[in-house]
Amino acid sequence: MHVRHPTYCALIVALSLPSAFAQVIQSKPMPAIVTVQVDPDGNLGSVPSHIFGSFLEPIDYSINNGVIAEVLVNGSLESGLWNHAMLEEIFRDQPELIESSNQTGIPIPWEPLNRDAGNRYELHVGDAANSWQSLEIMGTPDDLTGIKQRVYLPVPRTYGYNVTLYAKHLNGSSRLNVSLRSRTSEKVLATAVVDATKDEWTKYSAKLELKPNDVRRLEPVDFALSVEGDERVDVDQISLMPDDAVGTFDPQIVHMADEMNMTELRLGGNFSSYYHWRDGIGPLDKRVTMKNIAWGIPEYNNFGTDEFLAFCKLIHAEPQFNMNMGSGTPEEAVDWLHYIRDHYQGPMILEMGNELYGRWQVGYPTIHEIAARTLAFSRTLKPFSKDAMLMATGETPNGFEKWNAAQLTNPPGTFDMLTTHFIVGTNHVRLSPYTPDFMAAAAYAVPYALGADLDRMQAQIDATPGYKDTAHLAVTEWLFNSKGEGERNFTNESPSSRNEGGAVMIASTFNTYFRHNSQVKLVDMTGLMEFAGIWKRREQVFASPAYYVFQLYSAAKGETVLPVTADSGTYSVKNGTRGYADITDVPYLDIVATRSTNSRSITLFCVNRSLTDDAPIQIDLRGFAAQPIAKVEQITAVSRYVMNDEVEPSRVLPLVSSLTFVEKKPLTITLPHESVTVIRLVEK
Repeated sequence: MHVRHPTYCALIVALSLPSAFAQVIQSKPMPAIVTVQVDPDGNLGSVPSHIFGSFLEPIDYSINNGVIAEVLVNGSLESGLWNHAMLEEIFRDQPELIESSNQTGIPIPWEPLNRDAGNRYELHVGDAANSWQSLEIMGTPDDLTGIKQRVYLPVPRTYGYNVTLYAKHLNGSSRLNVSLRSRTSEKVLATAVVDATKDEWTKYSAKLELKPNDVRRLEPVDFALSVEGDERVDVDQISLMPDDAVGTFDPQIVHMADEMNMTELRLGGNFSSYYHWRDGIGPLDKRVTMKNIAWGIPEYNNFGTDEFLAFCKLIHAEPQFNMNMGSGTPEEAVDWLHYIRDHYQGPMILEMGNELYGRWQVGYPTIHEIAARTLAFSRTLKPFSKDAMLMATGETPNGFEKWNAAQLTNPPGTFDMLTTHFIVGTNHVRLSPYTPDFMAAAAYAVPYALGADLDRMQAQIDATPGYKDTAHLAVTEWLFNSKGEGERNFTNESPSSRNEGGAVMIASTFNTYFRHNSQVKLVDMTGLMEFAGIWKRREQVFASPAYYVFQLYSAAKGETVLPVTADSGTYSVKNGTRGYADITDVPYLDIVATRSTNSRSITLFCVNRSLTDDAPIQIDLRGFAAQPIAKVEQITAVSRYVMNDEVEPSRVLPLVSSLTFVEKKPLTITLPHESVTVIRLVEK
């Protein structure tokens, strides 16, 4: 890559806007070669192990059709599970469902298997195998009759699928057929027969086995349930599970989550403010399907306490529970704690509430109520929580003062940590007009600006009598998103947790957490699924670039943070990202070094924020005698907008290489612009 003169590059950014709007100012140009000095004997504190947590809640395809391996949607055949916005999205994707829903009443996304058979369906309410509704299918000898759902299958990972369903025979024949069918021809790809003879709700099972190459990766097929002859049957709670599922979990997601080497996993989010834990226990088939109020999607309650604990065990993560402080009570919370303790004896983290300052939370408390409610929950939980970490809801970094002050009126010991959520929309800037480069430069400055906020938040805690050295900060959600105003859909117009530019931001934020290890003791990245983590679309599993950053950084648990100096030049932003509009003297290079717990290795975590300049650096390790070969892992791309998806899951991956270390000479490497580089050196 050609290295441009830094002053010229700054002019490019400035002159890409009218002069009145030139709002990226180069405070100090980047030198031709940047000298980085690392003090291998220094000690700026240690990297807290709990800053490598992640976050999970039922949103989009995070749990349902995500962590949970179930292929079908709305197997319980309930109506009214999606809000208007989500229905619009479904109907844009499958417009044929509009006619089906209007003419037959079949709950979406199910539709008639054969429209020529006419309306042979009736919804029954009040006598269901699961929840409230079941569907009667009325066969006719003259036409194939049944229901179908468009599905994607995790091929070529597996070709075997287990079907379960509940049926109640009404009259006529008793034979049901389950099948996988081509959507482009009349070909039946796999089929099995169920003899549903019982006139009471009975669970039946079958196995569907595809032949290799019958279905291509990303090819949609139909799952169908049909009746024979004049049979009339009530059906409910239909399931299609890959035969390689780990319990109910997607095996690829289990593997990838375990590979992240996370410390804790938070089950929480907006749904926590109305979640009643008893809805998620007991036999899976009997758990009630309901509407997810927070996100306007179905909630099947199939990832309750037991499933969460089982998943945490599989991925070697401590469970972090978000207690319902919206519609819940302290008594309900302590009952949940007793249930958890009956099923799990390891270390545990309890979070009292989620974003309770927000009016979007069900049952939110006002600022005048929050302290008393927190104290009531704390006093109820404390006698039974043993050594669990107890966290209270704090406000966001750029508006925390009044809310956190209210929480700090509680007696010392009410909580161990005060939470905050660091969620930034990177495609909203104050400057108008603006260029994409300005938006990116402003976004890259945000993680640097966070550090001052963390200092101010901890200073407020320390200034409260009795709280100094007893309470710290926990960032229980953090995310960089790019979306339209008031919308959930992702737009790829700025660095975000989905693209390579977001990897730069995620790495820079980890560097900030490393430096502020005395203030921040727990961090949960949003999210394990979707956003900055693992994605699943059309039954294909892949990772965002940020996932790989997390993987690279999580190896630093417990390591000592070393003093580093790097005079790499700086820039300043005016009218930038909302919430962080004016930021001065942002270093082009953001470098943190750590030394392993056995003192045998040093790792450098390097971020180059420059939009245009590759940065040659010389690293002075001040006498650290390293082995001759250093391992280098680097995340970069041809554009900040490059991201992985189900079509091409490996566009952005860490590139592994090596450097030769010559004793008593600086280690030399070039950091590409908008990149993340991790260098690991082992002592001789």
